[in-house]
Amino acid sequence: MADLSSQSQLIPNLPDDIALQCLARVPRSHHPVLSLVSKSWRCILSSTALYTTRSILRTTETFLYLNIRVNSTFHWYTLFHNLTFTNPEKPRKLFPLSSIPTKPIGPAYAVLGSRIYVIGGSIGDIPSNNVWVYDCRLNCWEMGPRMRIGREFAAAGVVNGKIYVMGGCVVDNWARSMNWAEVFDPMTGLWTALPSPIEVRDKWMHASAVVGEKMYAMADRGGVVYDVGGCEWGSVSKRLDLGWRGRAAVVGGLLYCYDYLGKIRGYDVKEDVWKELKGVDKGLPKFLCGATMVNFDDRLCVVWEGKGRGKEVDIMCAEIEVWKDKDGGLSGNILWSDMILVVPNGASIVQCLAVDL
Repeated sequence: MADLSSQSQLIPNLPDDIALQCLARVPRSHHPVLSLVSKSWRCILSSTALYTTRSILRTTETFLYLNIRVNSTFHWYTLFHNLTFTNPEKPRKLFPLSSIPTKPIGPAYAVLGSRIYVIGGSIGDIPSNNVWVYDCRLNCWEMGPRMRIGREFAAAGVVNGKIYVMGGCVVDNWARSMNWAEVFDPMTGLWTALPSPIEVRDKWMHASAVVGEKMYAMADRGGVVYDVGGCEWGSVSKRLDLGWRGRAAVVGGLLYCYDYLGKIRGYDVKEDVWKELKGVDKGLPKFLCGATMVNFDDRLCVVWEGKGRGKEVDIMCAEIEVWKDKDGGLSGNILWSDMILVVPNGASIVQCLAVDL
């Protein structure tokens, strides 16, 4: 991190704190060029001070990160330019990133600040307690604090600045039973056990989401919900269990996912009801699985595998504005939809994440 109290100035004739505010207003897409100006600029552009200032000034931008599996390898990409409807003709392309040194199968994912956490997963068919962390500011991977036990296909979510992980392990001994759920505090860098009742301890978790201060995790049979504020465990409603299929995203307090008919529906936790998202049928293809969703700056971002072209497949992306109608229904407007990447036939979308920088 740059020393802003030093005598060397970032910008001549300007105090460093004012210069910092100037640099914080520059879109992140220009940072690679700005980093070539000087060593002090390169240092400040990757500093915590810059991103703190961007947050205060509300100049942060949301970036899409995508993990795609091609055969037995995993590839990471980012949509470097901000998704925006203000320039719908601007080309949108994914840029490749460095990959994790190992190849975990079935890890959980979480975004905390400017970092992406890849949690657990099996290596050589053995559940791992490794945690890989991608620093989106520095564009590099590092090994994070390991969990107390190994997991694969676990559920993960962020509530109040902490990562909660549950499941993904066979409860066949004392250690796995006591640590079936864990919580990571980035302030201490430690994982601690989260007490859980025996009746909620299923192994496989196929989906998870956070609504408010509650984390929902869907297991092979039913699902569980953990109220972080009240430190209480419970079961998800039958209506939520029957309607939740595939990956989901929470926007405006509602959980969105695709149903069996290929329609996007939103689940209202308070009303315990699913509602169809109207207004998007003509702009999106109907598909039953393979779609990945994420909350992108309070809009619904959907990524899916398009039609194949011989030995290649198009990765498609759409940004949707969603809102509640006066009658309580749900409506959406597709701001844009476009192809963002071409991959070999047989490749699959593993995960889609959004990070504010």
